[in-house]
Amino acid sequence: MARVRYGARTEAEITAARTASSKLPDIWSTGVVAVWESDPDAVAAVLPPPLKPTARPLVRANISKVDLPGYPLGAGSVAVAAEHGGVAGWYPLVMPMTHERALIGGREVFGEPKKLGEVTVERDGLVVRAALARHGIAFVEVRGAVSGSLPLPEPTQKTDFYFKFLPAVDGSGFDADPVLVHCLRNEKVRKLEAVTGDVVLRESMYDPVADLPVRTLVEITIGEKTTDQKGRVAERVSAQALLPYIHQRYDDPQQILDGPPEGSV
Repeated sequence: MARVRYGARTEAEITAARTASSKLPDIWSTGVVAVWESDPDAVAAVLPPPLKPTARPLVRANISKVDLPGYPLGAGSVAVAAEHGGVAGWYPLVMPMTHERALIGGREVFGEPKKLGEVTVERDGLVVRAALARHGIAFVEVRGAVSGSLPLPEPTQKTDFYFKFLPAVDGSGFDADPVLVHCLRNEKVRKLEAVTGDVVLRESMYDPVADLPVRTLVEITIGEKTTDQKGRVAERVSAQALLPYIHQRYDDPQQILDGPPEGSV
């Protein structure tokens, strides 16, 4: 009988796939990063407990293109500075990806708020433009010109915070208590330049980052970097406390409360 592709994989196949994924070479991306100070009340309002705001109400837009062989990827995020248990990091609100493969792993394994979207990183001489767009709206756009080279930072470890959860089958909350994930990213930079420019936030009902206005622009950079990541569950969190924030993950929060029509498949 021919191989049934939906059938069970052998232990050897599972081991081979796991081994291959653990031996990936460094993958370098070209990206624009913009950091600004925003309204402290707005930043605090988007943080589910037990995350807490940091001393500075920072927001970061990260917009990158990754030249994977035969699989170019656009990836981005908009995140706010946060703290948990003495660890400072970033809490991403939205992470547009241009391909489903990058989206699924991050959402299902780490709880990342990834969504399919459009990612643009363009450079023409010294002129730079980068944008994140969904539903036809470029809700974040960074524009400017390269103003000079910057010293390369030492390799560093950064932390992102995610909430991993499963909406309940009966629409009443969650199937189990959500978990707070610390995602540790080891980052190396091989090129870094300063950009003089601005950040434009456009109104979008799906990605309302315009609620985090640019009060003071801290920096814009363009560079080449590579990262790896490893996650750990920091703690289980209160389902009741997280439920008011669940809409952050979905374009239509009501969808997770809708059961399938009777008789549907």
